[in-house]
Amino acid sequence: MELATIIAVIAIALVFDYTNGFHDAANAIATSVSTRALTPRVALVMAAIMNFVGAFLGTKVAKTVFSVLEPPSGEHALIVVLAALMGAISWNLTTWYFGLPSSSSHALIGGLVGAGLAGSVTVQWDSVVDKVVIPMLLSPLVGGLLAFLLMLVILWIFKDRRPGPTNRGFRMAQTVSASAMALGHGLQDAQKTMGVIVLALVTGGYQEDFDIPWWVVVLAASAISLGTYSGGWRIMRTLGRRIIHIDPPSGFAAESVAASVLYTTAYVFEAPISTTQAITGSIMGAGATKGRRAVRWGVAGNILIAWVLTIPMAGLAAALTYAVAHLILE
Repeated sequence: MELATIIAVIAIALVFDYTNGFHDAANAIATSVSTRALTPRVALVMAAIMNFVGAFLGTKVAKTVFSVLEPPSGEHALIVVLAALMGAISWNLTTWYFGLPSSSSHALIGGLVGAGLAGSVTVQWDSVVDKVVIPMLLSPLVGGLLAFLLMLVILWIFKDRRPGPTNRGFRMAQTVSASAMALGHGLQDAQKTMGVIVLALVTGGYQEDFDIPWWVVVLAASAISLGTYSGGWRIMRTLGRRIIHIDPPSGFAAESVAASVLYTTAYVFEAPISTTQAITGSIMGAGATKGRRAVRWGVAGNILIAWVLTIPMAGLAAALTYAVAHLILE
């Protein structure tokens, strides 16, 4: 029974990873597609490949993810992990349906916390606050400020250049910045699934330490890559067109800054931040250089609401899933 549960948890973790891929595909490529730097299909192929590669570039974020909970114990310990994943998946699908770029990362953290509380598992609140909540609040603000400043520098440097050649040059540059963004997405988001799978292996007694086996890395990288290739057109429209009108220079600025935020938080702070929040904040910062009216604040407000609700709603869904599973298994 326990082996079957472990297999089920790993399978559902990979389903979450897949939904993470198509939910967050827009993060890396919406701006490049919107400015016509890349065609949608080429952009998706590029993002899928870079997501796969990025998953092999580190494990610090994964270790932060499985530090959110003490390894569950007891007869229904693995159900806690299973319920966490179901809560995260349900919120991912809900926000994808409505085209809202919420955070898959925070949906997973919310799921872990909600399932942990429902299953009487110790939640490491210090880790949640220091590694999740504070970076969640700071990353879009930092991204927005840096993108605003970078865009001002770009506008000053190219103020006397003709728009046509300038835009063509930045479209070419966006190939690099979008690739960097996709690589950062793989680095950040694939690791979160690795952390959950290792948590399940330790909980089930199939692994004693929290080292990440090579096959877990390969499975997580493959799932998020396939999910990315399947696309995320609803959210792509929101990021690429509905927040601001993006031109090649602002697209390049937003992608470059967001990618830098992803790498810094992964390697320096070991924080599982939201790629969605990083790119959305950067897009708004770059767009704000065109004036306050350039940003569609109503759309930005809806996105903010989704951000605020992500952890508690995913946690609630996970807690309900655990309660139902617990009743069935009793």
